[in-house]
Amino acid sequence: VQLQASGGGLVQAGGSLRLSCAASGGTFRNYNMGWFRRAPGKEREFVAAVRRSGTGTFYADSVKGRFTISRDNAKNTLYLQMSSLKPEDTAVYYCAATTNVNFAHIANYQYWGQGTQVTVSS
Repeated sequence: VQLQASGGGLVQAGGSLRLSCAASGGTFRNYNMGWFRRAPGKEREFVAAVRRSGTGTFYADSVKGRFTISRDNAKNTLYLQMSSLKPEDTAVYYCAATTNVNFAHIANYQYWGQGTQVTVSS
């Protein structure tokens, strides 16, 4: 499956952005999906994940209550609604797909999008 992330940009602290990830070349509903991010000088880290059916969602503690992951299997699209953004959310955000049931771990993801830059100014 090929993944294309979009929706990043520059936003002030406290603002909102919605990221999208369009999937093609595979059966989207067969994959658990996740968002990851890499901040400058840091390792890529888990942000959020959603089960294939969309009924189970999981979040990193740092974004819980501010970010919402969702998916539309009819449109082959994954979303990340980000609110109350902080400067420390500045990073390149990546969407990824996995058939593995343990989808909180970056190593379990087989397919990756190219990333979209999110910059939060203070």
